[in-house]
Amino acid sequence: MSGSNPAAGSNGLAMAVLNAIQNPVILVDAAGHIAFANWEAEAFFGASASHLSRYRISTFIPFGSPLLALIDQVRERRAPVNEYRVDLSSPRLGQDKLVDLYVAPVVSEPGSVVVVFQERSMADKIDRQLTHRAAARSVTGLASMLAHEIKNPLSGIRGAAQLLESSVQDDDRALTRLICDETDRIVSLVDRMEVFSDERPVDRLPINIHSVLDHVKAIAQAGFARNIKITESYDPSLPPVFANRDQLVQVFLNLVKNAAEAVGDRTDGEIQLTTAYRPGIRLSVAGSREKISLPLEFCVHDNGPGVPTDLLPHLFDPFITTKTNGSGLGLALVAKIIGAHGGIVECDSQASRTTFRVLMPVSKVPGPDDIGTPRPTGSNA
Repeated sequence: MSGSNPAAGSNGLAMAVLNAIQNPVILVDAAGHIAFANWEAEAFFGASASHLSRYRISTFIPFGSPLLALIDQVRERRAPVNEYRVDLSSPRLGQDKLVDLYVAPVVSEPGSVVVVFQERSMADKIDRQLTHRAAARSVTGLASMLAHEIKNPLSGIRGAAQLLESSVQDDDRALTRLICDETDRIVSLVDRMEVFSDERPVDRLPINIHSVLDHVKAIAQAGFARNIKITESYDPSLPPVFANRDQLVQVFLNLVKNAAEAVGDRTDGEIQLTTAYRPGIRLSVAGSREKISLPLEFCVHDNGPGVPTDLLPHLFDPFITTKTNGSGLGLALVAKIIGAHGGIVECDSQASRTTFRVLMPVSKVPGPDDIGTPRPTGSNA
């Protein structure tokens, strides 16, 4: 009578657990070879586990990387070590590969160590997402208060100014008109802030993002961006996004308008709209235990002067703006809308290259606007 092999079952379970971890995990043996890599590690290094196992870890990371010293340190001390914000950027791994590292010895395999990578870009995205949601909630309370406490008195002030206008001299009529105009401007600002207090559920459907971007482009080229070159680089196989079409139009119209204002009157000014599929980012959504994947990447690029470095971390906070007459609510509203869809919006900026990047989930419901067949979450395609 044949029996089951407990060791084989244990190994299978261990593999399943390691592959379920959303961080790259590798095992480096005593000779420095990558003896094991989970699925996330394959995506991180851009190679299969069997390919990785043929080479030393030093083949895949930059020369003189602190990771090599950490591995030697763990072998010597036989104790785990953490290192934060280690730069592994290279032509092989790509740019902006900033990671936190956890390196630990494997007791049963002398000389072998386990390395866990936590990509800082992912951690920073999560931190920014939570910050943007908190900022939107603070503006929500402020908007509700302003709507009740300011709009009613303003209505009375405007009415009184209109009555005075009919009885004052021509020289003073300009002052009454100024009162009315400034009152209308304040009411308009409060109306814009009232959008933040709208907490109704968002009506969402599977949406073809390319039809949204084409609509935004047509509006821009007919108006504020008529003299600016707008190009596209789309992934034609992109699956639909689960979103509200009107709100997506509002988001990207705001981002394209900001890009057009950044470009200004420069003769070589250009705005580029791009879409891509980037698996790997997963976030928890408020009110749900489910973690969703955010593989859909929609970007608005411009070649303007860039965002000031000191302003960049606070760009999506309310009342933050670089415009002389700006209210600082446009990008805060963008963050609120994308956050309500379970997505992320972020900005990368340097001289002559600014990118606003929106990451959103794939629609789980097939719709008439489907672009292609949704790819399985977590694929390396």
